[in-house]
Amino acid sequence: MKNTFLAVFTVLCCLKLHAQSVDITPGSSYKQALGIKFPLGISVTYKKFVTNNNSLEAVATFWKKGSRAAGFYEFNFYSFEDVPNLSWFVGPGVHVGVWREEYSKAFDNKLDIGLDGIIGFDYKFDNLPINVSVDWQPAVTVVGTAGFTPSYGGIGVRYTF
Repeated sequence: MKNTFLAVFTVLCCLKLHAQSVDITPGSSYKQALGIKFPLGISVTYKKFVTNNNSLEAVATFWKKGSRAAGFYEFNFYSFEDVPNLSWFVGPGVHVGVWREEYSKAFDNKLDIGLDGIIGFDYKFDNLPINVSVDWQPAVTVVGTAGFTPSYGGIGVRYTF
């Protein structure tokens, strides 16, 4: 597990260094965005760029089994020359989840803590303060119901400002 995490972290750092050395990316066309993400329950998502190509994203998800908060550091790449406002992103993250009473009894656990990853696409509309994203957020829970969960992520619609 530690070797896999170290390998993924190394690849992400190399991608980031390569993107900085080439410096052909135009950067984000918005600074912050707030919105919703679905279909796994309903999520509130907030994304803030800390540089032109790096962002932080917070996702709070609520569904019938409980709630989950995740945070990500994302590397954004603007590789699609024919579609200027389209980017792809990847990054590491962490999560904390709380099970509702009936599910915490079934899992013999109330709290999950773990490591996440995220990869997806982000598009900002030209003349509207709206962006849409689609992503996949695999997770490894290390405290609680330990194991790999491939099913997080979804489609997001956010107001940009």
